Amino acid sequence: MMKVPVGISNRHIHLSRKDLDILFGEGYELTVLKDLSQPGQFASEEVVTIEGPKGKINNIRILGPVRKETQIEISRTDSFVLGVKPPVRDSGYLEGTPGVKVIGPKGEVELEKGVIIAARHIHFHTTDAEKFGVRDQDRLRVVVEGERGVIFENVLARVSPNYALDFHVDTDEGNAAGLKNGDMVEVLKYEE
Repeated sequence: MMKVPVGISNRHIHLSRKDLDILFGEGYELTVLKDLSQPGQFASEEVVTIEGPKGKINNIRILGPVRKETQIEISRTDSFVLGVKPPVRDSGYLEGTPGVKVIGPKGEVELEKGVIIAARHIHFHTTDAEKFGVRDQDRLRVVVEGERGVIFENVLARVSPNYALDFHVDTDEGNAAGLKNGDMVEVLKYEE
């Protein structure tokens, strides 16, 4: 039985250098609040507000380091608050996604695109992927035991020597399955 740890992903934003400069001031550098499970990734002390046609959400944590393009990851529940209809997408696939206004202490950015509900996925270090017998982009099943046990279908395998083993779901999915950070879940390939 192959098990992986759970990492529940709350709503957050990844900023481009250009947008960070507008929101916080030219040349601003993010302050590390805590390191995340993925090497080199961190939650910053800085937060922003995002505003959609229907409402806004304050204190959206910025994750670093900066990226090529600004991306906001929210839950389906958050989308109702904002009044937007983001698709479920793999990170980085932003074409055809809605935008929102991002409000920082020094300025605002009106995004034309970039809001997604992140597709559930497992980060595998290349050595873990070998042990599990999975390749990058494989689709897997994840079995959650317990009182609210579920089987998550269509879980994307993301393999890189820069990753650490972690199963990522958003807060809606985690709550529905009764999961918490650090829980261990079983991984199955579709052939099994």
